[in-house]
Parts: sequence; C-alpha cells; structure tokens
Amino acid sequence: MNPMNPDTTNSNAELEENIERLNALIPRLAAAVAAREDRDPRLEGPGKDFYAKAAEAYFSETIKDPARLIEAQVRYWGESLRNWAEVQQLPSKNEPGIDGRPGSKAPKDRRFPDEHWARNPYFDFVKRQYLLSSETMRTATEGLSDLDEKEQSQVNFFVGQVIDMMSPANFLATNPEALERAIETNGRSLVDGLEHFVRDLESHPEGLSVTLSDPDAFDVGKNLATTEGSVVFQNRLFQLIQYAPRTDTVHSTPLLIIPPWINKYYILDLRPENSFVRYAADQGFTVFVVSWANPDEAFRDVGLDTYLAEGFLTALGSVQGICESDQVDVVGYCVGGTLTACGLAYLAATGGENRVRRATFLTTLTDFEHPGELGAFIDAEFLAGIRDETEAKGYLDGFFMARTFSFLRANDLVYRPAVRSYLLGEKPPAFDLLHWNGDSTNLPARMAVEYLERFYRDNDLANERFELLGSPIRLSGITVPQFAIATISDHIAPWKSSFVGLSRTAGEKTFVLSESGHIAGVINPPSKGKYGHWTNDAVPADPERWHEQAEFHEGSWWQRWSDWLSSGHEPDVPARIPGTASHPVVEEAPGSYVLK
Repeated sequence: MNPMNPDTTNSNAELEENIERLNALIPRLAAAVAAREDRDPRLEGPGKDFYAKAAEAYFSETIKDPARLIEAQVRYWGESLRNWAEVQQLPSKNEPGIDGRPGSKAPKDRRFPDEHWARNPYFDFVKRQYLLSSETMRTATEGLSDLDEKEQSQVNFFVGQVIDMMSPANFLATNPEALERAIETNGRSLVDGLEHFVRDLESHPEGLSVTLSDPDAFDVGKNLATTEGSVVFQNRLFQLIQYAPRTDTVHSTPLLIIPPWINKYYILDLRPENSFVRYAADQGFTVFVVSWANPDEAFRDVGLDTYLAEGFLTALGSVQGICESDQVDVVGYCVGGTLTACGLAYLAATGGENRVRRATFLTTLTDFEHPGELGAFIDAEFLAGIRDETEAKGYLDGFFMARTFSFLRANDLVYRPAVRSYLLGEKPPAFDLLHWNGDSTNLPARMAVEYLERFYRDNDLANERFELLGSPIRLSGITVPQFAIATISDHIAPWKSSFVGLSRTAGEKTFVLSESGHIAGVINPPSKGKYGHWTNDAVPADPERWHEQAEFHEGSWWQRWSDWLSSGHEPDVPARIPGTASHPVVEEAPGSYVLK
C-alpha cells in the first residue's frame, strides 16, 4: 500500500473510524442483551415432548424401512460429490445455469440474487450444498408413519423453519453481497447493520423483532388513514368512524366494516390510492368502520361474548340509529369476519337476522379443522404457556402474535429483512403495508385463550357446539346473502378452509378466490391492475372442483364486490354527513384509539 496515495489514506482513515464506531456500539449491545425479558420457553418454540415424539417417529421409521435412510444418504453423498466436481469446472463456464449448475433449469431462488452465488465457485458450492441438505431433510422427515396428520404437519413446519434459518444468505461469512458491501464501504455497512440490530434489541425487550419499514416514513392520520371522517360513537372496546360522503347521493343501506382486532383497522385505509374505505365511499356507500381499542390489563375479562355484545351488536345498533335504517350491510375481515359470522348466527337464533341485508367475508375462517401453518403452534404446551402468560399479565402482548404471523412467512418477514438491515446495513424501506404489519396490538386474556382453544383446538364453531350470550351459535342458521373473498396463497386463513366454512351456512353464496395472500390479495385496488381472481357461479361442496371449473379474471375483485353489494338497494338517498344529534362527533378520524 502506498501511504502517499490519497485514496488509500482516506480508505484507511474511514476503516479506522468504522472500527471505532463498532467498538462504541459494544456496550449498547451488551446492555440491550442484558435487558431482554425472560420468556416462557413454551411460547418460544416446540416443547421437549414434540422433539421426543418426532425423534421417536424418525428412528421407528428407520428401523421399519432402513432402505429409505440408506437411499437418502447415498443420494446425498452422490449429489455432494457431483456438486464438488462441477464447481471445479465453473470458472471455465461462461454461462452457468439458473442455479449455478451449467444447463440447470431449476427456478431462481429469491434468497440468492447476487451473481456471485452462481459465478463464484465457493459461494456456488455453499448454496448447492444448502439446497441439497434442505431437500434431504424434508425427504427424511416426510410421511413418518407413527405420526398423525397434525403431528406430521408440525414436523414439516418446524423442519421448514430450521431450513429457512440456516440459509447461507443469513450469515456474513457465506453471503457474497454482504461481504462485497463491507469491502466497498470500508466496513460502514457492518457498522450501520450493527446499529440497526442494537436499535431493534433496545426497542423490543420482549424479543428481537426486525424493523420492516422506515419508522419515520409514515404517521397515522397524516399520510396513513387519511380518508375524511369522524368518530361518532365510542365505548371501552371500540370507536365507530363514519366517513364523509364522496358522492351527492348514497345507497340507502349503510355499510359497516368489522376489521380484525389483531393489528389495527387502517389496513383498510392506508393511502388514498389503495384505501378500501375510500373506494367504498367513492361507490356511493355510507361507510362505517370499527376501530378497536388496544387492550391492557383492564381488559383481562373481555371475551368473545364481550366482542359480540359491546362490539358487533353495539356497532350494528349505532349504525342503524345514525342512519335510521332497518338494515345494514356488513363486511368482516379475518377474525373480524369470524366475529361477523358469530353475530349473524346470534341474530338468527334470537330473531334479528333481518337487521343485516348482505354480509361480506374477507379471508375469514369459520371452520378451523385445517387452519394452515398456524395450526403448527396449537399444541398443549403452547396453549398452557398462553394461559399462564395471560393470567399473569391480563393480556397477550401483541409481540407474540406478530412474531408468530411473521414466521409463517419467515423468508419474507424475518430473514430477508434482517439480511438487508443487519448484514447490508440498509435502511428499512418506506412501505405502508409493512408499517401497518409492525403496528401490533394486544389481545385480552380471556379472549385469547377462548379463541385459541375453542376455535383452533376444538373447532367448536364449525361443529355447532358454541354458545355466546346464552344463545347457540350455528353457522347453518345464517341465511343472509354472502360474498366471500379468499386468497390463493393465504398463510393465515387457507382458502380451502375458508371455502368449507362458507359451505356450512345457508342462503345465497358468492365465492371469489383472489391471487396473492392474506393482505395483498385483499388490498388490491382496481387502479393497480395487479392481481386477478377466479369466480364460479356454481358453489359445489368440494373446493378443488370449484377451482378446476372456475373462470379467471384479470384485475381486482373490488368492482365485482361493489356491483354485488349495490344490487337490490332501495332508491338512493341524500348523502349522510357524519354524526347526528343522538350520536354527535367525538373527534375526527382516525380517532385516538388507533394511536394507542
């Protein structure tokens, strides 16, 4: 190195400066680690009984069918040798295959976008061996004969979690992009990454959570949740927002939206260009939205019956009173849809179902027999841990549900963001959906336990052995016309389970299957022209058959839903201004509950 070279001198100075910054962060890192809260291990992952049962099943399978293990091992050794041999030839190949292997047609893996994964022999070999090991692990643990269907699904899920965690892209020494960035920046990227890591530790003493979106990019009420409206009713459980009309006349029947109380309502009112609320108002609906409170220990005894009585039924009555309307159209999203189904069943049992004209369900489960990957968490140890945690605090911290949902899409919501932030030192993106995703809420103690045990574990709602407020809750009693949206890659409410749940109700049904997942498939405005959807006028009992016979349509389902909901209304009425003498304006939207 030439000490007189100004570039070299500047590089050395910058490197030394970055080393000093790294050293300065060590005390903060140590303090953040020391401040982490102790957590019940039953909430952190599978318990010892799960591992013991899985190991017993694996060794039993080995004894019953030793050829299976031998075949898998021989294939692993052979493929490893082939990988090593082909990597030796890689420098002489001008055009490696998609996955680095000459002539390979394997699909590109989003975890390995940097060209060094294909062109550098070391990184190509590391990647290949990882993919081979992943395949071998999955093959070895699939179809274990001593496990029932639920136990096997748990094994599959947690094996997948280990595989995702061990990707070479997640570690500095085996991530070529991160190493190159560190060299190019004289270590600044690693300093920035450590600062991001320490910040996330300090911000989440309950456990590490990667910051997904630029925390300074969005402000609820300023550039999110900005559709004009007013809070016209509130109780301890929710604020009711009535939105200002956007047309001179409106449909006679008002529209009440029941969002989930896991996360906050403004997923339906992010920015003007993707706001479902604004779209509905533009179509001439008088739109009301429930903004749920974020529970603390004072909500300890709030259960599903409370959400029905003080939530759904109270909101329904308030909308009827404000609009002087005998009927209301209702939309329920996710667990808000499950509550809506319970509410409709309760009204049917008590003679009040005609209060709802039409019902829409967005990615809603009412049959929890096959709840998807979330079911992997629902075992005796996990539920016992939840019960003890909520009894001690009075609520379930939103961190647990947020983390659980994130690990259902670990590569997208955990590891890839961590790599960008911690290894590459990049600032989180300004992304409204991810900002909302990180704005988690708590769950009341009694409600959390009831929901997980009565619905997920016992499936009491679908099996019609559930009661609320002293009345039987029977899905078969629901006779109002229904429009249900499911999404084909939903990891929270699998579309086939959503379909089966809808089939248990009576009355006219319209089922629509959207492309994408639980959020993007719903927040899919027509102006984007991004995701299409399937329809089938016939609703056979079997979801696979329905899908095979369905017709695909380009673009969003929003207009199809609006046309369905608009049909059958009485003549339009003059636009309704938020609030009345009996329900005066409390404060302007988005209200104060959403900010807590």
